[in-house]
Amino acid sequence: MKQIEVTILGQVYVLACPEGGETLLAAAVASVDQEMTAIRSAGKVKARERIAVLAALNLAYQLAENAAAPARGRAGTAAGESPAPDSAGLDALIRRVDAALSDDGQLL
Repeated sequence: MKQIEVTILGQVYVLACPEGGETLLAAAVASVDQEMTAIRSAGKVKARERIAVLAALNLAYQLAENAAAPARGRAGTAAGESPAPDSAGLDALIRRVDAALSDDGQLL
């Protein structure tokens, strides 16, 4: 297994990567970095852990949405393209995370 150095939200990580998996890992890193950067840039969440949770939920939602899309026909973005974050969507995502983390306190 190879060790690959990547940067996500300005922080360097060393990740294990199976031989031949570099391209997929690079794409995954790019997606995570893009989501985390968009959330941080929106200015509503500053804590790195909270940004990571929101990014993970957003990416998981997109995966679930893409998996369900063939049954109802794709509408909106092209395959592999992330929808642009909007304020209403980010607010809804923050509310869902707040509900999930109710014992841990509010995000904002």
